[in-house]
Amino acid sequence: MKQKIILFIAVISGLLAVFLSATIIARKKAALEEERLKLNQREMISVVVLRESRPAGSRIQESLLAKKSFPAEAISRRAIIVTKENQELIIARLTGRILTAGVEKGKPMMWNDIQGGSVEDGGLASSLRSRMRALSISVSGAASVSNMVRPSDRVDVLGTFTLPSKTIAGETELVTLTILQNVVVLATGQETTETYNGIASNYGLVTLEVTPSEAEVLTFAEQMRGRLTLTLRSPTDTSYESSLPSVNFEEVRSKLEEMNRERQNKKR
Repeated sequence: MKQKIILFIAVISGLLAVFLSATIIARKKAALEEERLKLNQREMISVVVLRESRPAGSRIQESLLAKKSFPAEAISRRAIIVTKENQELIIARLTGRILTAGVEKGKPMMWNDIQGGSVEDGGLASSLRSRMRALSISVSGAASVSNMVRPSDRVDVLGTFTLPSKTIAGETELVTLTILQNVVVLATGQETTETYNGIASNYGLVTLEVTPSEAEVLTFAEQMRGRLTLTLRSPTDTSYESSLPSVNFEEVRSKLEEMNRERQNKKR
């Protein structure tokens, strides 16, 4: 009888041990699954990294730049964040800059690792490429594609002016011409690529990245009291139109049929 009791206690103890083990394992699995779900739900942010480690004093080459995603909570506010919209501009801003601190391969690059820092640290001037200038022009909402032009976009700049008529002496006529093509937008109002939060806002000034010669042309165009208009380009379109005419009323009237026929042919 005593042996039966001992055997019974042993079986019960074994079953209890199995039950407790299964319970512990189930709890651990649940905890791991919860952690996995939390990881999957984390907001991931893409930042600039280097493909190879570089010491302080190195010049950044475009071929070294890459992007890598990290959990948002692990990223410093000084990290160089990359989005689909600003990627091209960020690369242009970093290429040729000097590292003030060593940067390890695959680690997030910080604005304070770079000579000149960020736009927020050093002002808009620190974001300019070598031999380029920042110039603000006045535009209305309609002239900036209903205020939909944003920092890092690329635009063409058109100007409409009242000029002496080429055909009637003493008369004037309206003329529209494309002044600049494929120009980078540095800021809209006070918003730069780094500060833009994705929310549309109204603005009356657009800051463009131009050469010194282009800055003179745009300044002169504004002084002529002309109306400047921006046309938004696709981020992948870097083409240049070499034979755009100056358009007046006669040009419009004579080319309307040709332009509409060309547009219809493109739709086919």
